[in-house]
Amino acid sequence: MTDLIALLRDAVGDAVSTEPTALEAARGDKSGQRSPSSPLAVVSARNVEQVQAVLRIAHEHGVAVVPRGAGTGLTGGAMASGGELVLSTAAMTRILEIDDADQVAVVEPGILNADLNRALEPHGLRWAPDPASREISSVGGNIATNAGGLLCAKYGVTREAVLGLDVVLADGSLMHVGHRTVKGVTGLDLTALMIGSEGTLGVIVGATLKLTPLPTGVVATIGAYFATIEDAAAASAAITAARIRPAAMELLDPLALTAILQHLALPELSPGSAHLLVQTDGDAAEAEARSALEIITRLGGTASMTTDPVEGEHMLAVRRAMHPAMETLGHVLIEDVAVPRSRLPEMFAAIRSIGERHGIAIPTVAHAGDGNLHPNLIYSGEQVPDQIWAAAGELFEAALALGGTLTGEHGVGTLKRQWLADELGEPQVDLQRRIKAAFDPTGILNPGKVF
Repeated sequence: MTDLIALLRDAVGDAVSTEPTALEAARGDKSGQRSPSSPLAVVSARNVEQVQAVLRIAHEHGVAVVPRGAGTGLTGGAMASGGELVLSTAAMTRILEIDDADQVAVVEPGILNADLNRALEPHGLRWAPDPASREISSVGGNIATNAGGLLCAKYGVTREAVLGLDVVLADGSLMHVGHRTVKGVTGLDLTALMIGSEGTLGVIVGATLKLTPLPTGVVATIGAYFATIEDAAAASAAITAARIRPAAMELLDPLALTAILQHLALPELSPGSAHLLVQTDGDAAEAEARSALEIITRLGGTASMTTDPVEGEHMLAVRRAMHPAMETLGHVLIEDVAVPRSRLPEMFAAIRSIGERHGIAIPTVAHAGDGNLHPNLIYSGEQVPDQIWAAAGELFEAALALGGTLTGEHGVGTLKRQWLADELGEPQVDLQRRIKAAFDPTGILNPGKVF
């Protein structure tokens, strides 16, 4: 292994680190999981050629490579252990092109969501994927997990906002997949296949992104309170059924709302209540918001509406503070299930029942516009207790029983691997493993993740 490190240093110089702090950081991510031992080295690639050089060496010597971005994942998908190399693209942060006419940007994978959108704002454009972690999560990581966020109910998840990718395969070869055009159906859609593949098929080194205009005119935001989270979820489902399409529609159960407000040192306006946040934009924003407001009040909610953009952003900031607020309560296993939007009340009821049965707190928020829930299982100690895993398993079973899925946007990683066949079935899991083998015949890319 000393010879391997020397080969890497000959190829990419000081991009290779064996410093204990770098190795220790690569053992985990925001999921709270840790690998049992430290990786061999962390290579912080600065360009495509360095990524290719590392993969050629790893391929030749049969060494596993764990692609990694900002390290903000929530499923253990980018954590590395003994005998593995970490290949980080976090230093590849350039915006190579912004094309106003075609509404396209070409970027490197390490740029953070928020930094990209700050650069796009003077052009009147944005990249729509909007995870709550936008200030710390990278575009490459979003693509690797097919991330969503607050705006995906109206503007779609990452897969719908990527036109093409530059990918380095396991043997170091560089491939461009996809198109610069909005339409393109030549051959199989390898771009869509790469998105959400969690570093198991190749390393993303560039992305051609589909942009959308920034909303103009009125943006209306509603803050509503309900006696129970099931009532709030029923209202969100009714808004969807009424063909109203908010830009964002978020649910916070009483446990989550209380923790966030305490973290932000804000007063509780309605203690013990559940919170529904609805934001509309576009030409019909105010009319849609008033229709949503009527549904909310008819179903027993207490609500107020604002068209002040600053006040609206302050209301969204409460939802975005969920993760740091949870960290003040202890260690957190952040889950990510999705159900049909009409089944949200039943899923919230199931979460409440599971928490009571196991005697644990499960503060939960949801992207109500697309049925994606994030139950947060709170625990103490460095290791996730068996009781927490048992509760998580019951959450997954409940979501699947309601016609849902194990993961809406965080991915599988290591955390959900054992439940994969429960949703997909063994024949489909086997087919996906064979697809991985076609891209990575020696199995060096992110082994032990997803499949």
